[in-house]
Amino acid sequence: MAGPLSGSAPLVTVLGAGGFIGSAVARELVRRPIRLRLVARRPVTVPAGGAAEVEALTSDLTAPGAVAAAVAGADAVVHLAARFAGAEGHAGSSKWRVARGDEAAERINVGIMRELIDALAVGRPAAGPPPVVLFTGSTSQAGAPPSIRLDGTEPDEPVGEYARQKLIAERMLTAASAVGVVRGAGLRLTTVFGHVPGSPASDKGVVATMVRRALAGEPITLWHDGTVLRDLLHVDDAARAVAAALDHPDELAGRHWLVGTGRGEPLGKVFDEVARLVAAWKGRPPVPVLRVPPPDRAEATDFRGVEVDSTAFRAVTGWAPRVPLHEGLLRTAVALDQPFSTPA
Repeated sequence: MAGPLSGSAPLVTVLGAGGFIGSAVARELVRRPIRLRLVARRPVTVPAGGAAEVEALTSDLTAPGAVAAAVAGADAVVHLAARFAGAEGHAGSSKWRVARGDEAAERINVGIMRELIDALAVGRPAAGPPPVVLFTGSTSQAGAPPSIRLDGTEPDEPVGEYARQKLIAERMLTAASAVGVVRGAGLRLTTVFGHVPGSPASDKGVVATMVRRALAGEPITLWHDGTVLRDLLHVDDAARAVAAALDHPDELAGRHWLVGTGRGEPLGKVFDEVARLVAAWKGRPPVPVLRVPPPDRAEATDFRGVEVDSTAFRAVTGWAPRVPLHEGLLRTAVALDQPFSTPA
């Protein structure tokens, strides 16, 4: 495991570096000549062969003082820590989705941001610019606006509890940025999918779930007629968006930015493609794609299409997605069919 950091290169702290997107961000940032502090609840595998000086810090960020210790001396913080699923034992929650009143989820999704801002306000040096904070949120924070094509100007009316909590945290960051405590920006990501090589963190989203079903020879299921659109962003492109944002902190500070491919794909078509790709990979007939009744936990946004117009973010950063959907689906299927192993 990497040891404590030293030197004068910029220090970037990644909170939630052991997660699905966090692992990809770590893999992207380790290539840079920076000091990189990777913070996760469990020990993380430090990507090899990079230019960064890396410290891996195992920490429960909900513990008293843990956030302050994790971001001490940081020039930039990438806040990826989140709880997507309900906490065990909370009434009305499930392993699939956060329920209203889930205090454990709010402690992570909102509380960490509150402590992060407080820690950076206290630890800010008298001279020099405020530290940079990038916060990854979700396009679901807008709720279900009239148009399925989102550009970041729509009013925020989140439907689910997770989206509501992420919006609260993002607004905290915007307020702190407005008074000069930080240079903060929210990156609202569309549906992210894929696999990060060398990481045990798995994608638990709908695309990976259906890939796993197809690999197991089980039917792929839809809760609707398959025409609902999803803008699907490969995890590698999401990580590159975070890295691009770190290069433009002043231009991005003080607001949120949407990050997506700009193209919505019908989920029925996507799942048909998953079935075909897995069939070709495994050398067997494709599994069926079936329409099934939606569960009680389904929300209105599950049946509403989404396309993300990230023109504004692209104009500032020069970022653009590189992984075509077909390639991303194939890479995901191949990776999920292999047992996990840590690279040497």
